[in-house]
Parts: sequence; C-alpha cells; structure tokens
Amino acid sequence: MIDKTSKGYHKLILWSKLKELLTLTYKLTDKLPKSEEFGLVPQMKRATVSVISNFVEGYLKSSRKDKNRFMEIAETSLMELEGQSEICLILSYWTNEDYELFDKKRSVAGYFLYRYKLSLK
Repeated sequence: MIDKTSKGYHKLILWSKLKELLTLTYKLTDKLPKSEEFGLVPQMKRATVSVISNFVEGYLKSSRKDKNRFMEIAETSLMELEGQSEICLILSYWTNEDYELFDKKRSVAGYFLYRYKLSLK
C-alpha cells in the first residue's frame, strides 16, 4: 500500500478519525441480523462513505463556500449515523458497549470535522 500520510488531507487528524469510523461502521454492521441486509446495513455503510467522500471533495474545492457546503453534507451524514446507531441500540442489535464505542468514534470525527470547518473561515 502506498504511504500517503504526508500528502494533502491524508496528513490531517480528521482523516484518521474518519477512517476509524468507517472501519468500525463496517465491523459493527456485520453484527446486524440478516433482516437488515437491505435496510440498516447498506444505509449505514453509505452514510459513513458519504462522510468521507464529501470531506474529500470539499477539501479539494477552491472556494470557502464550496468547501463549507461539502463539510455540511458530511456533518449531515454523521447525524444520520447517529440516528441509525440509536436504532441499532433500541432494537438490541448492538450492545451498550458497541453503541458507546460507535458513538464516541462518531462524536470524535464530528468534533474534528467541526474544527476543520471552523478553520475555513
């Protein structure tokens, strides 16, 4: 694998936090029942991919307005993940520990995304 840690967005702490969230999302959605194969599983995977995709696309935009718009979309996808993770807890698909770990990773990613967005002003 090519080492890109010193290039562009790869050097940001935010990027590493988003990758951690992505990995955990895929791991925890594997715990969901087969009945969610076409429900929560793809929705949560799409939401976490959306966070990363919109961050990267926004990072590469030249205007602050465009950057902010993509960061807001990424934030919205993080909120979508919050709701979906709560559904996993409510329906007892995840343990309290799973939920707390996920919520912490999501919150940390959200914090760094928020700080990055503030730095654009």
